[in-house]
Amino acid sequence: GLTGAFHYGLQVSIINSPAEYIQSFIRETWLKRYGSSPSAEMITLMWSFIVSIYSIGGLLGSSSAGYLSVRFGRKKAMLLANIPALLGAALMGLSRLCGSFEMIIAGRLFSGVCGGLAQNVHIMFAGECAPRHLRGLIAITASTSIAVGKFVGFALGLREVLGVEALWPILLAANAVPVLVQFLTLPFFPDSPRYLLIDRKDKEGCI
Repeated sequence: GLTGAFHYGLQVSIINSPAEYIQSFIRETWLKRYGSSPSAEMITLMWSFIVSIYSIGGLLGSSSAGYLSVRFGRKKAMLLANIPALLGAALMGLSRLCGSFEMIIAGRLFSGVCGGLAQNVHIMFAGECAPRHLRGLIAITASTSIAVGKFVGFALGLREVLGVEALWPILLAANAVPVLVQFLTLPFFPDSPRYLLIDRKDKEGCI
């Protein structure tokens, strides 16, 4: 679940670093398609879609968190959250190669779905699995991971790292790294005792 929170922090901050390069990419792509440069208002509109669509995806992910966490369990719901995250990373990473700024918009939407879903399910999963005396400490790990994700996002966006014109697609696809970490580690964790007892009626598994 920490990787989900880290992913959220990373996506929130990482889009600010290559702003000028993405806007230039929108301008170049528009010129190739339609034979004329887009207006400043159109570039602003497209950039606004790219920035704000993440919140729309987060709303969709948050709205589905309750259903998925009961239908599949907390652990499987977090694993399912990785699917839109990987899809979003692939779309954004390949956007320049395919000459499509719409892929960045779609990628941000999918990343938002992951962020909204993982954030809610992580808090449920961590709180239900933690021993009683550590429950408060475990609950704040989500906020800590978001802060670390924002820091890493800003650090990766520096011009000395990935914040240059040639590497901005890699920067946008960097959220695939914490997602892959979760894919590899989460299957080894137990599911929530509360989910096993109340939703699955599995008393032995809960104990």
